[in-house]
Amino acid sequence: MKPLLCYVTDRNVLAEPSLLAEQISRAVSAGIDWIQIREKDLSARELLELAREAVKVAHGTATRIIVNDRLDVALAAGAGGVHLGEASMPVAKVSEWRRDAASKNETAREHSLREFLIGASCHSVEAVRAAERDGTDYVIFGPVFSTPSKEKFGPSLGINRLAEASKAVRIPVLAIGGITEANARECFDVGASGIGAIRMFSGEQDLAGLVGRLRGAR
Repeated sequence: MKPLLCYVTDRNVLAEPSLLAEQISRAVSAGIDWIQIREKDLSARELLELAREAVKVAHGTATRIIVNDRLDVALAAGAGGVHLGEASMPVAKVSEWRRDAASKNETAREHSLREFLIGASCHSVEAVRAAERDGTDYVIFGPVFSTPSKEKFGPSLGINRLAEASKAVRIPVLAIGGITEANARECFDVGASGIGAIRMFSGEQDLAGLVGRLRGAR
């Protein structure tokens, strides 16, 4: 099974923040599986505009657009999912909402809600187990390796903890934090279903080539 590749956006690491829409388009063209729109400093209106544009670009492709934290924006933009952090709405509450909304009728909207992904960020094996119990479809686990963007979560968890988390649940576990092309194979080898990254995907000129090499590393 091919690994899931998730590009987590951060326009501030680009040469020009205004290039984010272009970068998202490049990621879609390269065949990245998921693009998580994670621009926490944008207003709701700005985030909605960005998410709508991303959904438009990804329409008709296999790439799924996921909005970080804001369920309301994800739904308004027609995104394919929402990713919840520890300070976001509880996974159980969002999962219950999806179940109730999707069971009302078999209209096109209710059918799309059945396919709507709920993801969660986890920083411990216990949190991974809890997220699965609460109904999340996948978790992003880390930081696995040292990285500036994840320093606030404390020391890196390491590859052994990733292995433990991957074996603890049946849902996909994606590694994040200091992921590079060089260490991605380590993550796959210990059971991770995929990887999430900001800088690796933001800084690569040949995204399609990178995606091909990462999938070949499985």
